[in-house]
Amino acid sequence: MSITELPIRIDREKVAEFCRARGIRKLSLFGSVLRDDFDPERSDVDVLAEFEPGALRGLGFRYFGYGDQLTEILGCRVDFFSRLSPHFDTAIRREALTIYECP
Repeated sequence: MSITELPIRIDREKVAEFCRARGIRKLSLFGSVLRDDFDPERSDVDVLAEFEPGALRGLGFRYFGYGDQLTEILGCRVDFFSRLSPHFDTAIRREALTIYECP
């Protein structure tokens, strides 16, 4: 699947601005947004962020607002992750669709 085939609209420039401002080197989507069972009215968008080394140092509670900020950008409720359970990590990363990667 490509970004243009997603059931949601991705403003790549806004996503890139969001990521650059927060030290996110890679942002990917996974879960139902990549499948036929995604419902824009009911489903959330699962997002995985990989941060630059040291980007989370001193961040504190601001980290918890990142999902809400991405909800505004993507127009759908976001579940924001920066770590995954080791039981699911490999499978999720294999299926994930990257929507931003630091050049």
